Amino acid sequence: PGWLLSPAGRPYLDSILHKNQRRVFGLLERPALPPALAVPTVTYKLFLAGRSGVGKTALVAWLGGTPVPPAHHETLGIEATTLFWPAKPRGSSRPVLFQLQLWD
Repeated sequence: PGWLLSPAGRPYLDSILHKNQRRVFGLLERPALPPALAVPTVTYKLFLAGRSGVGKTALVAWLGGTPVPPAHHETLGIEATTLFWPAKPRGSSRPVLFQLQLWD
């Protein structure tokens, strides 16, 4: 669990942060890693559905590191947010970069 804050995991964490805030990536962008630290990317597309006003957009904003909207505004259509998270699975010697495409 503490791998990301360890010296081995810190370069991966730094690739997704900008001024200690999570960097916002577009749909075609990804973190820049040095060739020596290149890792496979595992992509998941997560679709959030539910009743109006339950917090789907606030959840996506919180996970993406952007400010949570202070007031409720109905999302028209679909908003896509791309979130990257480096991790080192248990039993594996090599980290992976998870790309989560959150559709709200």
